[in-house]
Amino acid sequence: MTEENKTNAEAKPEIQALPNSHKFLIGQKMGMTQLFDAAGSLHAVTVVQAGPCRVAYTRTKEKDGYQAVCLGFGHKKEQRANAAEKGLAKKLSSAPLKHLREFRVADLAGAAQGQTAGVERFTEGEYLDLQGISKGHGFAGGMKRHNFSGGPASHGASDRERAPGSLGSRRSLGRVLPGQRMAGHWGVETVSVQKMKLLKVIPEENLLLIGGGIPGATGSVVYVTLTNKKVPTPKANKVSKNKVKADASKKPAAKK
Repeated sequence: MTEENKTNAEAKPEIQALPNSHKFLIGQKMGMTQLFDAAGSLHAVTVVQAGPCRVAYTRTKEKDGYQAVCLGFGHKKEQRANAAEKGLAKKLSSAPLKHLREFRVADLAGAAQGQTAGVERFTEGEYLDLQGISKGHGFAGGMKRHNFSGGPASHGASDRERAPGSLGSRRSLGRVLPGQRMAGHWGVETVSVQKMKLLKVIPEENLLLIGGGIPGATGSVVYVTLTNKKVPTPKANKVSKNKVKADASKKPAAKK
């Protein structure tokens, strides 16, 4: 076998890209910054490094009863992966994937195992839904956890200033009902925010700049999908009647 044939045999097949019709990604929250738009308005934006992700596998209706595309994001050390994760990594010819997430789809439309997905599937101006794990605050009292106002700081109530107040009634059931807002563990919950506007896409660095804040601490995993909510449509610039009258008065009178 010649050197050229050896090179061709050893060359790995080119990795295909997931079609842009599948608008979902896994990313990492990098923090917040500011961004000026074309009109000069200043926006607070959250920076998300989304992808590149690998299609770990697909679910079909015939085999699994539903249709979904599973994306993988990030890598972990091989000694920290279990047998299933190592087997999946072998199929993908990569290191074991760290984060996996299935996204339900109505149509698989060309999705296949091993494809890559990047930020190019999103365009500026689209509205996204984001999901993450909120920051953990440990054990917190009623005032900090639920924004209670506390008790009076006068008339000898020195030990009631940060108390939550009454918890149950003396009548009827006479006990604390389930769901009562009290002190307890705060944070580390799955939180979703909907209809966040995508202000800028930086494909060279796999970055999405999203207007507003999103859940999670810096470095936490964020799931990004195209929103299915009703989004505002750009309105045409309407000229007011007063402006029309003012412009008409400025015009020189027609010569007789």
